[in-house]
Amino acid sequence: MGDIKLETVEITKPEDINFILGQTHFIKSVEDIYETMVNSVPSGKFAVAFCEASGACKIRVEGNDNDMKKLAETNAKNIGAGHSFIVFMKDCFPLNVLNAIQNVPEVCSIFCATANPTKVIIAEAKNGEDTGRGILGVIDGFIPKGVENKEDIAWRKKFLRDIGYKL
Repeated sequence: MGDIKLETVEITKPEDINFILGQTHFIKSVEDIYETMVNSVPSGKFAVAFCEASGACKIRVEGNDNDMKKLAETNAKNIGAGHSFIVFMKDCFPLNVLNAIQNVPEVCSIFCATANPTKVIIAEAKNGEDTGRGILGVIDGFIPKGVENKEDIAWRKKFLRDIGYKL
């Protein structure tokens, strides 16, 4: 058995940009997730990066926005975990695309969908010359600061209506 090293990788992005981080299992994931994004929110700007885990072991990047493509590529390099993918988006939200992405046949799981500051917990295993990296989980946002009271409930309900997600 080889050594295992744990580390955290911080997702780097502008504060208002959302992303989805997940695990998939096949090279065509990058194209299928691209098509899913376009079909879900045609006006959205986005990019997906996929870390291939065998063969050439390349980071595959597709998208319709150069800034999002740079974010996806940079963060995929930093994470470097086999068969992981990350989608960055603007002019749309995970809420608009998450179910469709979960239904892409190659997608195995979703670790998070957020705009919060996020750290990815990575395990790196070395066995002789071979090295692999995997995502153990994520730290999404901050620790709760209490239970909502009547004013918090009123704020939440008003906010959802103000942004058009409730009547």
